[in-house]
Amino acid sequence: MMLFSQVRGRPVVASAGAVELGVVTSLTVDTASGRVGHVRVRGGRFRRETVLAWDALESLGPDVVLVRSTAAPEPVPPRHDILGSRVLTEAGNERGTVLDVVFEPRTGRILTVVTTLDELPPDRLLGLGDHALVVRTG
Repeated sequence: MMLFSQVRGRPVVASAGAVELGVVTSLTVDTASGRVGHVRVRGGRFRRETVLAWDALESLGPDVVLVRSTAAPEPVPPRHDILGSRVLTEAGNERGTVLDVVFEPRTGRILTVVTTLDELPPDRLLGLGDHALVVRTG
């Protein structure tokens, strides 16, 4: 198990040629599948952000993220950082703020979303937008 907060700032290296691409800025959540969808990386010569599909990762180790491919996915998903997001139920009730996300580093499967009020299983996630993470009431 690993936390999203533990991955931020971790160096990202292309396994072919051991070229450092930058550092992880965030992980993108695919709420429909309950998995990490993409890794956002800032760095390189122009310090711009690159988005890598989770499937492009070779491994997520304690010190570095190794990637097989650096090709950006099409289309690039919108930037919605789950950490710090408000949590709202589908009925619009406030359910705290996201503190962290526990996930399985080999598969990207989300295990738990930790909020200021409780822990949410991935099957409660409905969507993540600019203003909030929306969850099923339950």
